[in-house]
Amino acid sequence: MTDYGEEQRNELEAIESIYPDSFTVLSEEPTSFTITVTSDAGENDETVEVTLKFTYVEKYPDEPPLWEIFSQENLEDSDAEDVLTLLKQQAEENLGMVMIFTLVTAVQEKLNEIIDQIKSRREEEKLRKEREAEEAEKRAFQGTVVTIENFLSWKAKFEQEMAELKKKRQKEDDQSGKGKLTGKQLFERDHNLDTSDIQFLEDGGNSVEVDESLFQDMDDLDLDEDDPDFNPLDLGSDED
Repeated sequence: MTDYGEEQRNELEAIESIYPDSFTVLSEEPTSFTITVTSDAGENDETVEVTLKFTYVEKYPDEPPLWEIFSQENLEDSDAEDVLTLLKQQAEENLGMVMIFTLVTAVQEKLNEIIDQIKSRREEEKLRKEREAEEAEKRAFQGTVVTIENFLSWKAKFEQEMAELKKKRQKEDDQSGKGKLTGKQLFERDHNLDTSDIQFLEDGGNSVEVDESLFQDMDDLDLDEDDPDFNPLDLGSDED
């Protein structure tokens, strides 16, 4: 018959000697303890750390111990879930044997993988930002490719802005008194203006008086306009 108590006490002594600085007994009945596991140093000496809590059950190691993450540092929730999954897998594979050292070693390797993944994620993020910056610079240099769709959109927006601007200027001119109509605009607004000149000649034109006597003797004058010496100014001098 297996002496579970003896196997548990022997393992506990071995664990304490292997992890003297990270092993802490929490209780003796049931036996419960913690072991802090830290990854190797990563980029900028960064590490991830997890403190595991183990509790022996009555028939350990024929039954797996209880475990949980007691505390953690720099460990994302998704990575913590991976650690718990790994513990379950390792415990099932090592039933019948004391397994705390095996479980802790597996978690140690997992944390080293996580610190490497953190470095890879940061490098990928850096490359992504560099690509986005290059693409933004390329777009700024090349400009926007003109298509029928974006041209029509731009045209509609431009025409709307111009109409609003024209309306605004017209309103400002009206308010400032500068909105006087041009002759063309007056003509377009009042088609009767095209007959105003005729009306003026019929009405106002009759008020102009002409002295017809000034032209009565013009027919009696003997004007030889073909004469090279002809000078209209001499006509007045002859009368004198």
